[in-house]
Amino acid sequence: MKIIVTGSSKGIGRAICNRFLSAGHTVFGIDILDSTINHPNYNHFVCDVTSKNLPKIYDCDVLINNAGVQNSSSDIDINLKGTINVTKAYAMHENIKSVLFIASASGTTGAEFPEYAASKGGVIAYMKNVALSLAKYGATVNSLSPGGVITDINEHIINSPDLYQKVLNETLLNKWADVEEIAEFSYFLTVINKSMTGQDILVDNGEAHKSNFIW
Repeated sequence: MKIIVTGSSKGIGRAICNRFLSAGHTVFGIDILDSTINHPNYNHFVCDVTSKNLPKIYDCDVLINNAGVQNSSSDIDINLKGTINVTKAYAMHENIKSVLFIASASGTTGAEFPEYAASKGGVIAYMKNVALSLAKYGATVNSLSPGGVITDINEHIINSPDLYQKVLNETLLNKWADVEEIAEFSYFLTVINKSMTGQDILVDNGEAHKSNFIW
């Protein structure tokens, strides 16, 4: 199948690309950075998701909206408006099989930077709108909302034993996910899954469920 992944150069996006490539799919990556992926079935485009001149990629089977920023001056423009821009460009056709939005646990809990949480909450709401629009084609549309993930963007926490232990203590399972696990969820939701649509899947090691009862 033909797969488009935004934010494909690092972290979760890069892991998603590698997961699909390992299964024999053709992957088109879009990112503002160059890519280090070297694979005959990988095609990379340096482009901003908010651009009016997105790469010409026709009739993709799966679109994974992963590109995003955190605590910048452009969270809503890139995370939400950029995601809408890409989805309109690549997903609205009769051959689409699945669309996945990489949102965030903070889109539901609100427990992060204000504009980031708002942008990801908007992504979850937009996902439901797209699920309604693409149902006529039999396409599944869902969002995946990770909690803490071991990526470069979180290095300042991961490299601080004190901070890292504090965030781990806020989860039930006392751990964060790695990017390969998020990629595996992404593969399941877009390729294996045929019946679930319009849903936000929370993968946060139980952080949202943490409850400290004091008597």
